[in-house]
Amino acid sequence: MVDSLKSITDIPLAGKQEFDGFSNLSEDDKELLKFYESTKPKIYVLGMGGSGSNTVNRLMQIGIEGANIIAMNTDVQHLLKIKANKKILLGKTTTRGIGAGSDPEVGEAAANESLEDIKKAIADASLVFVTCGLGGGTGTGSAPVAAKVAKELGALVVAVVTLPFASEGEKRKQNALRGLEKLKKNVDTIIVIPNDKLLAVVPDLPLDTAFRVSDEVLARAVKGITELITVSGLINLDLADLKTILKDGGYAMIGVGESSVDSSYDERALLAANTALKSPLLDVDISSANRAIINVVGGEDMTLREAELVAREVSKQIAKDSHIIWGARVDKNMKKSQIHVLVVLVGVRVVDYDKKPDTTLVAEELEETNLEDLDLAV
Repeated sequence: MVDSLKSITDIPLAGKQEFDGFSNLSEDDKELLKFYESTKPKIYVLGMGGSGSNTVNRLMQIGIEGANIIAMNTDVQHLLKIKANKKILLGKTTTRGIGAGSDPEVGEAAANESLEDIKKAIADASLVFVTCGLGGGTGTGSAPVAAKVAKELGALVVAVVTLPFASEGEKRKQNALRGLEKLKKNVDTIIVIPNDKLLAVVPDLPLDTAFRVSDEVLARAVKGITELITVSGLINLDLADLKTILKDGGYAMIGVGESSVDSSYDERALLAANTALKSPLLDVDISSANRAIINVVGGEDMTLREAELVAREVSKQIAKDSHIIWGARVDKNMKKSQIHVLVVLVGVRVVDYDKKPDTTLVAEELEETNLEDLDLAV
């Protein structure tokens, strides 16, 4: 009899999280709902500069539950094209709406001019994501300012940023490293995505398409972490769980993996986990990570055992005694046999990012630059 029973962990989890909305609520439920609405975390995603604004625009397209989307830029024309819950034109006097000229100092000055607007927009924040592409003017200069404001307001602050493609030149690289150094001082955790690593994922793409892939990766990372605590799942997490992992976390890297093979449950779970852990975006020694967030999303036939196997596989490959939290949910829009895994490894050692940026190149270029030759684009 016992042998004929299927393990409870192997039973598909679809249906176990069904919820019929808030119809026919009792008075007690109404009070509980009112309390929940008043205490649930206020989450903001700030898209800083051109790249950051593109990322939040993509978030608006794919949808993100439970977060307020704000785009901030010095380029008014670009800002007009972006979809967001709120938009802030930074530094109206500083840049006159025509961009920062690829100068991070101008971007920083513009953000400082608009400091009160930023504070007002995120005054009740519990969790703030700051996203941008480092290397340009507005994002690189304004992101540390916005992050500092969020920190001073008491929010958990997570930066999700890209480093420029090598083809964008040495000056942009040095701008990015200086911006990264400033940003790290004002956030709890900074997730770094080197754009060059994206080329290993999607080689031979035209540069403009590669930038769109970069926006997509940033957007999916923010969405994946946010919805761990805003979307009801099989394994539910809350803001306190995220704080445990992300508070004062330092550098973090992400890996994404997917499996849709028609095979045993164990095989597809392990394949998705190892694909995420071997992602080119995780081009670091992952054994140095001491904390991890895992988000497992699957079709209607996903089992609890599969989600647990993913967590076990990650724990085997990072530092011993690491603190791991994981969430799992069924997405009815996904195909059966499909599993998607997002892994955020926190506390990784990334030697290259801690190197001091070379200031010689920038100083030499400034001496040779005529202000009239500046390209006032973000």
